[in-house]
Amino acid sequence: MRRRLALLVAALTAAAATILFVSPAAADPGAPPGDAVQVYGTHTAADRAAVAATGAYVDHYEHGVLYVYAKPKQLQRIRALGFQVGNVSTLTGQPVDPGYTDYPEMIAAADAIVAAHPTLASKVIIGQSFLAKNMIAIKISDNVATDENEPEVLFMANIHAREHLTVEMALYLATELTSQYGTDSRITSLVDSREIWIIPMLNPDGAQYDLSGPTYKDQRKNMQPNGTSKIGTDINRNFGYKWGCCGGSSPFKSSDTYRGTAAWSTPEATVVRDWILSRRVGGQQQIKEAIDIHTYGELVMWPFGYTFSSIVPGMTQDQYDTHKAIGTEMAQSNGYWPGQGSGLYITSGDTVDWMWGDQGIFSFTWEMYPKSFDIVTGFYPPASVAPAETTRNRDAALRFLGWADCPFRSIGKENTYCPAANDFTLTPNLGGVTVVQGSSVDFTVAAAKTAGADQGVTLHVTDDIPPNSAVSFTSAIQTDGVAHTVTVNTTAATTPGVYTIVVNGTGASGGAVRAARVQVTVTATNANCAGTNGADVPIPDGSGSAVSQIAISSCGGNGGPTARVDVTILHPKVMDLFVTLISPTGTRFPLHERAGDEFHDIVKSYTVGLSGEAADGAWSLEVRDVSTGNSGGIDAWTLTLK
Repeated sequence: MRRRLALLVAALTAAAATILFVSPAAADPGAPPGDAVQVYGTHTAADRAAVAATGAYVDHYEHGVLYVYAKPKQLQRIRALGFQVGNVSTLTGQPVDPGYTDYPEMIAAADAIVAAHPTLASKVIIGQSFLAKNMIAIKISDNVATDENEPEVLFMANIHAREHLTVEMALYLATELTSQYGTDSRITSLVDSREIWIIPMLNPDGAQYDLSGPTYKDQRKNMQPNGTSKIGTDINRNFGYKWGCCGGSSPFKSSDTYRGTAAWSTPEATVVRDWILSRRVGGQQQIKEAIDIHTYGELVMWPFGYTFSSIVPGMTQDQYDTHKAIGTEMAQSNGYWPGQGSGLYITSGDTVDWMWGDQGIFSFTWEMYPKSFDIVTGFYPPASVAPAETTRNRDAALRFLGWADCPFRSIGKENTYCPAANDFTLTPNLGGVTVVQGSSVDFTVAAAKTAGADQGVTLHVTDDIPPNSAVSFTSAIQTDGVAHTVTVNTTAATTPGVYTIVVNGTGASGGAVRAARVQVTVTATNANCAGTNGADVPIPDGSGSAVSQIAISSCGGNGGPTARVDVTILHPKVMDLFVTLISPTGTRFPLHERAGDEFHDIVKSYTVGLSGEAADGAWSLEVRDVSTGNSGGIDAWTLTLK
């Protein structure tokens, strides 16, 4: 990788502030008249309608930015409404960070991974881009040269050229899954039981072009000529499922979301389609899960993107619930915001909708760092953030890989949707137990054969174990219906709250995984150390803060190192909000800072270190709305200090 250089922030800011209007109309006769511009600050549908009322043509809305075609008089009216206007090419003056991996370096990195781990990794050429660059996939499995009967998982990156951080994410995963094999038991087990595919650079032509000069080109599309100066087609609007429908792409060649002349008109989309179709065996798709990695917004999203509805033809309630359960678990792990893809904006003809809608692959989008747009980061954060922002997703990726054998297991319906020849159930004796902080509590699980032969079952516990606690159990049992004790041991430092402990059992004959779920409620030794305020408090729309208080008395001492704040805030656009916990002495603890992009409502638990704060006194939850046009309120919140 090239030597990392410091960004010239002053030069960047000056370049970003320069607006060079170039009318696309002459270059794109089909486009509306006027300049292609970005409008900032259109936080509501009413804002966007006001822009459209100026006569400007609204092309698309993405990441809080409205892309329009506008004549000079219309631009004046838009500015008069109070919105900031910039050119579509605003970011092209930003210096290229040589710390990002370009195409030759990506190929070299893949070759190095394969050379270092020849029994675990192989490089496969899956096709060629428009400019005849080899498009590659890295396969990772314990017997990599053999096409085994194992669930397959796909990670794809860099379908949009300027999203270079995604290449670093893909290469990090390939490196971690190979270098830690044999050392990390979790990775070893996953690599032994899965076939993992990683496409590090799906748009090699566009990515290389964007990195090919002293400054970025702000290139999103591929490099396929379209007859205009705004070269290329958006590959992620060129897939065949719902192509061209629903206002989720643009027919105009100069647009960043230009969908192409027809579905599959880009060679890159066709290559990916044909390769994914080649993974079918006997008509059954072997790829069970996929993640398409993007920037930015810090989001985890699932299908469908073409509609705001969740249950539609091609998506049953159980299928949607499975997507939501897995997506939410990943978001809880990496701190991203979960939601259906259309919650961000409508898209059509994208990879995720096609992979699920056409192939039945449980599919997700990751939108990586940063969580919101600013002129210094946006699509071009410094490459120095890559180590932190890739390792941040390690656990989420491993959790995702863990569901590949049966995604429906995430909603407890593995026996219904994933029957095995030698099958069994794993059943707890209780659905829930309660334990006082510092004590222990027992429940039992029993494995019983439902099909085929009896077998041994290996137990392990995953998911939401209470902090500062331990779970003990017998790891090897039989499918004989005998109950085996599971003990949850808490300590004085265990944070009170409600947790779901999942006991997984892996069968020795065929590897079927079945799960038992038990809700564990940990109550405080001193009930005075927790409180709830359920009074509704309206949040002033862009003009102030809402404050709700909880008075703690007779708790004594300081708060705990893993204090818990559970909040329910109802608001149509959580990106407008700052949420802060304020101690009795005035110390501020940020909980939410404009995350979540276009999604609505905050229903989350936050862990906060409060061991330096006296417990007794008035604690406040402050919610500040920094944009007008959306109204909401604090519904309820709970503070558990220790």
